[in-house]
Amino acid sequence: MLDAALYAGQSPALVLTYAWDRLLIDRVPGPRGPGNFTGLRPITRSVRAVPAGAEAVAPAGSTLPRLAAELPHTFALIDPHHGAEGIARQLEELTEHLALESIDLLDVGGDILARGDEPTLVSPLADALTLAACCRVNTPVRLLVAGPGLDGELPADVLRNRMGPAVLTLTAEHVEPAGRVLEWHPSEAAAMLAGTARGVRGLCEVVGAGRPVPLTGDSPTIHEAGLDDALNRNRLARAVLATVSLEEAEQYSREICGFSEIDDERDKAMRLGSRPDHRLAPESTLRRLDRFEAEARSRGITHATFGRLTEALGLNGTQRPDLQALLLGIRPEQYQSPLWHIPAEV
Repeated sequence: MLDAALYAGQSPALVLTYAWDRLLIDRVPGPRGPGNFTGLRPITRSVRAVPAGAEAVAPAGSTLPRLAAELPHTFALIDPHHGAEGIARQLEELTEHLALESIDLLDVGGDILARGDEPTLVSPLADALTLAACCRVNTPVRLLVAGPGLDGELPADVLRNRMGPAVLTLTAEHVEPAGRVLEWHPSEAAAMLAGTARGVRGLCEVVGAGRPVPLTGDSPTIHEAGLDDALNRNRLARAVLATVSLEEAEQYSREICGFSEIDDERDKAMRLGSRPDHRLAPESTLRRLDRFEAEARSRGITHATFGRLTEALGLNGTQRPDLQALLLGIRPEQYQSPLWHIPAEV
């Protein structure tokens, strides 16, 4: 979507990104490295592209091969297992190999602008590592925040003074190139970003049923923020600047933020593994949906992600496509792509 908004008509992008699907697709805690895939294509000594034919080695999973199959861009794997130093090395190799003039560092939601002690912070480690790595390279890096507050971690009001004014606002036209992907991809923040770019407004409930996310006219905006300012503010990013392993960076997160998001994923994976799966029976599923919607309405909720619906109805992540197909077949009028609309009672 960002590529369509900023670089429409130019050559496809190279997107360096984590394979870290947060137990939604991948039931193994933490991010995947090159050793967790078959069929990767080398770009440089330490950078591997994830083509459409690549596969995650079971029991791991990844959305990257399917993204590569459905979008024109090249997806390459951020490998955090060698810490910020290793990611910086990847960026330096790409800069030399591709003769890059600049890099866009994109964060959806804005938690990359955290200090590290905010009580609503959930996933600081991935952002801190990439921020630290980008501050180690000589190539100019532009830090962009899309959809302030949409990750459900730092509220938009908190972020307002930590970033500059909007540089653009995404529209339905910008969403269109990624429209097919949004039908299946599990990213809740991307779903809400796309929904608001298409005009959806309200209050959205996401996985975990924590603080609901407001969907406003500011939600589809993209802002530029100061890279050095972000590093100076982000205690975890400063701490991991010289790390050479993921384990070292994870320990800093425990010390500075009070937790490790990978520890949280380990605990959640154990709970998921011991929880029996409900059979997706249409009648009982719809009864549970009606109860969930009634309770959500009482909380002022107008929308939910499909990840939240799957969770609330007691299903597992692998049943999400079947749930989505069932609901779209029975109540298509409630689908405000890619979100589920919870109408007010008549």
